[in-house]
Amino acid sequence: MTGLTVVLVTLAVATLVGVVMRRRGGVPREVGGDVERLTSGDLEAALGERATLVQFSSAFCQPCRATRRVLAEVTEMVPGVAHVEIDAESRLDLVRSLNIMRTPTVLVLDASGRVVKRASGQPRKVDVIGALGSVVEE
Repeated sequence: MTGLTVVLVTLAVATLVGVVMRRRGGVPREVGGDVERLTSGDLEAALGERATLVQFSSAFCQPCRATRRVLAEVTEMVPGVAHVEIDAESRLDLVRSLNIMRTPTVLVLDASGRVVKRASGQPRKVDVIGALGSVVEE
């Protein structure tokens, strides 16, 4: 009987953790603490005039493809916003310095290159547009 109880509690906890992780995945969150500033040299690409969406991807990451498509659509909709995709495997120095733990990870940079928001997992288009709304000034 004790074994069955342990199994049921373990399953309940695992389900709860899975639901929480799924809900948090891809949602841009404020970056707290020591805020990083990235330059065009760090990214090996030009920053956007108003904002930059930086996507860390890997070769076999299926959600990375969908994220690439979403970010491309957003950059077409919002003038002055650039999309930079970085292969995490080839830029381990940057991955380590920014504490990137999974792909896709999307960083939202303001016009000066300051990391303002961060999302781990595949973001929804509406969430990306919302994150840009707080960065892009009219």
